[in-house]
Amino acid sequence: MRLSPALLFLLLPGCCTAQNEVTGPKTESGPERGSLTVRCNYTSTWKTHRKYWCGGAYWSSCVILVSTTGSEQEVKKDRVSIRDDQEKLTFMVTMVDLRKDDAGTYWCGVERPGRDHGFQVNVKVDPATGNPGAVRTTSVPGLAFISSITEKTRNPLKWSLFSSTYFLLLVFLEVPLLLSMLCAVLWVNRPQRCSE
Repeated sequence: MRLSPALLFLLLPGCCTAQNEVTGPKTESGPERGSLTVRCNYTSTWKTHRKYWCGGAYWSSCVILVSTTGSEQEVKKDRVSIRDDQEKLTFMVTMVDLRKDDAGTYWCGVERPGRDHGFQVNVKVDPATGNPGAVRTTSVPGLAFISSITEKTRNPLKWSLFSSTYFLLLVFLEVPLLLSMLCAVLWVNRPQRCSE
């Protein structure tokens, strides 16, 4: 049975209408230890809605790294910042102190009732150059890209408590050892019955 386009449109909400609600560059790259700014565009319908930048290979499970408050005020979190320009219908996300493991799939997102709108951006990190004081600016249509060298800080975007060697050592060695010692002390100090 063949479905008419109108019926297909009703059965698959968001598949066809959401294509141009949020747009941006498909790929962007920045230098290691530098920064990059990605410009995401949206339609006027979403002017006062919350915008965000999330990371992950799949839209349904990406992790929000930074988001706006629905206003034009810049919001910073760790090494990522976001600012909405509601007059120009764009929001800009800046990632600073880029590391090799920052490379991957990110999403420009706009919150809305039901399923949010999103646009996939692939971020690449170029190897560091020999000139640490260099500032490079590249102009690409529809995209603001500025890179500069910044101070190194720990990578909070990819760090996980379970990847910490100390945490694993604590959980699997030290905690059971302490519990064993506590049980032994309690066993030795248990009340004894007197036999008459």
